[in-house]
Amino acid sequence: MPKLRTVKTAAKRVVGITKNGKIRVRRQSAQHLATNKSSRSVHSAGHTAILCKGDAKKVMKMIPYL
Repeated sequence: MPKLRTVKTAAKRVVGITKNGKIRVRRQSAQHLATNKSSRSVHSAGHTAILCKGDAKKVMKMIPYL
């Protein structure tokens, strides 16, 4: 059986997996044009987010060896 290919764009966005199997990703709008954004929005965008179940299934298919 051949090896499965990883979708590299998805792999770059995933930070890791929690103990319970949830997928952590970076939030959008963290750096680009940050001078126009409030400090509160930039600060909250710096943290990671947890994907919902439906998106997590799609990501797990894209990153088989995660």
